[in-house]
Amino acid sequence: MKQLIIALLAATVLAAASLASAAPKAPLSTPVLNQMIGKGKPTLVFFQNPNGGPCKAQQQVLDKLTEKRKGTFTIAPVNAMEQNDQKAFYDYGVRSLPSLVLVDKAGAISKVFPPGIQSIETISSALDGLK
Repeated sequence: MKQLIIALLAATVLAAASLASAAPKAPLSTPVLNQMIGKGKPTLVFFQNPNGGPCKAQQQVLDKLTEKRKGTFTIAPVNAMEQNDQKAFYDYGVRSLPSLVLVDKAGAISKVFPPGIQSIETISSALDGLK
């Protein structure tokens, strides 16, 4: 009986550890996110106001990165000015722009970048760290 209890406790601890390490699934709050996330490539979710200066600067960085890493990831834009995109801001907890969230090819959130403009090196490092 004692061995059975120890075995059950060990199994419970292992199951809890594997659940704790599992990354949360990325919300598919917009048609664009639903179409792009979890389709075999990492996706960079780009929360933006396309008219804002910092968001324009981040877009330039992303354009360069896309050209440099052709076809290795996708960018899913989420626009603060679009009514249909508003739910995604709440689902991801985004309160500042620009903001980036990296989602792995299986659709799990891999990294939430701090708000603000991220460099090519920072984003590339996160992409390289994906399994």
